[in-house]
Amino acid sequence: MTTFSKEHPYSHGSAPKIGILIINLGSPSAPTPQAVRTYLREFLSDPYVVEIPKPIWWLILNLFILTTRPKDSAHRYAQVWTDAGSPLKVHTEQQAIQLAQALELTLNQPHIVDYAMRYGSPSIAEKINALKAANCDRILLLPLYPQYSASTTGTVFQTAYSVIGNMRNQPALRTVKHFHDDPGYIQASADNIRQYWAQHGQGEHLLFSFHGVPRRTLDLGDPYHCECLKTGRLIAENLGLKAGTYTIGFQSRFGRAEWLKPYTADLLPKLATQGTARLDIVCPGFVSDCLETLEEIAIEARAIFLNAGGQSCHYIPCLNESDVWIGCLANLALQHTQGWQDTDSKEDLIRSRRAALALNAPQ
Repeated sequence: MTTFSKEHPYSHGSAPKIGILIINLGSPSAPTPQAVRTYLREFLSDPYVVEIPKPIWWLILNLFILTTRPKDSAHRYAQVWTDAGSPLKVHTEQQAIQLAQALELTLNQPHIVDYAMRYGSPSIAEKINALKAANCDRILLLPLYPQYSASTTGTVFQTAYSVIGNMRNQPALRTVKHFHDDPGYIQASADNIRQYWAQHGQGEHLLFSFHGVPRRTLDLGDPYHCECLKTGRLIAENLGLKAGTYTIGFQSRFGRAEWLKPYTADLLPKLATQGTARLDIVCPGFVSDCLETLEEIAIEARAIFLNAGGQSCHYIPCLNESDVWIGCLANLALQHTQGWQDTDSKEDLIRSRRAALALNAPQ
């Protein structure tokens, strides 16, 4: 027997809304070993993230990783934590607020913009249920991952489908799979780099560093690798960079298996020993600054490059709340809600409700 989640009684003629939910990865609730352990347990227990037989991985995760990694990770989080909390959560929340403001000027249909995290709080389930309770009968999922991977966008969709699958009265659902080659995103990324160069000067070489994934995922059909390469190429073309003045690498390798190459950690000393005095690094796969950009790149990668003989290393911040990025987000939302906008007017709903009540429909 199917058991549905509890819902309010249906009311005929109520004004429906569009829900727009931007979604990011998530972070611990605090930069402490206990909070990091809770976060890592949820994150690394996701079979979309770790594709190892569950019994084997359970032993590795609980006997080794969760007993050693949280302390080190908590120290790393503490280096980038802000008074307002995790940088990733702060930026994502602000992006949702500013996206709502941007859409208010162009989207006449009643709508609600909110944000959720795949791991940690606020959860996807919590926010979808809140949108449903606010009478959003159409929901757009907009994961903040420019390049598609099963371990990022894929697990977001799967989680959302599970939540909606338990509803008796399910909202219409649309998704944004990726925007790795969206002209607005490419332009926003290039403009962000130009603005940094205008303020701080331009390095001799630009390193595009994307988050890595296991190499085998490419052979299994994941398009992530190719989409990262295309993003890097398009931004470089927009900037007018010549071959040899930029490189694409992959960071955040975990475990002993082969991941996508070249590894950012290997490129750093290589570029230094080849004579690059100043290196600029940008991370187009992240639209919000987070642990992987502020600590792994801005601190760790910089140290590797300088220790190998480089003279200076500049990390170029993510898009965060830049006007051109918020405009791009708004355009993506508008593109994917076409056909949902400007449906029944308030007067139409009132007439419809009166007609239903005349036929003894429940109030």
